[in-house]
Amino acid sequence: MNLPPTRPRWLTFDCYGTLIQWDEGLLDCVRDLLQRKGRTDLDVDRFITVYDRHEHRLEQTPPHRSFAEISRLSMSLTLEELGMPFEPKDGERLIRRISQMPPFPEVVATLQWLKTQGFMLCIVSNTDDDIIAGNVAQLGGCIDRVITAQQAQAYKPNHQLFQHAHAQLSVGIDDVLHICASPHLDLEAAKGMGFRCVWIDRGTQRKPLPDYTPDATLPDLAKVPHYLRSRGWVNE
Repeated sequence: MNLPPTRPRWLTFDCYGTLIQWDEGLLDCVRDLLQRKGRTDLDVDRFITVYDRHEHRLEQTPPHRSFAEISRLSMSLTLEELGMPFEPKDGERLIRRISQMPPFPEVVATLQWLKTQGFMLCIVSNTDDDIIAGNVAQLGGCIDRVITAQQAQAYKPNHQLFQHAHAQLSVGIDDVLHICASPHLDLEAAKGMGFRCVWIDRGTQRKPLPDYTPDATLPDLAKVPHYLRSRGWVNE
């Protein structure tokens, strides 16, 4: 007889794109940058595509670098590739903007509801402690733990970051449900490690992995309570 899946003790979350408005904040930052450099003719999406390519490569290239260092270097390489001069303030503005990015409208209320249901909440994020502190401060005091790439010395989809998080939380993969928006980072790790995972598909251009199906796909965080009710994991 197949037993029903156990209620997770911890809900872990990707931060940027799941809880925090990453795409929206990055678009605003790049528009401001191009305005300052007199390059409003350049397509913003092209800039972000180039930036993402450099950032993801550097995250997986030894030696391990802080997210702040990767952000600065990615900005410098992107501007060089697109024919614009890099100034140190360009990188610092980006880092400050990331830390200030706000949550999606439904996030705080949903996190508060999850806390009333007795779930422990943890963020597992490809960032530095001091950068994410500004984002976590906007989440209504709901987050119990924050695990970063800085702490684990590894970036998703490297399993080391999730293994570090599970060790810090003293849990196995059956004790956790991960909620995320990034297919090539979080879903890739879930596929390899076997932990339960909900994909938040906010209608961006991100595509699901062709060889992995998450436990659920939801359009935003507001649908998470309904999913948990459907699994029999809440006591309302």
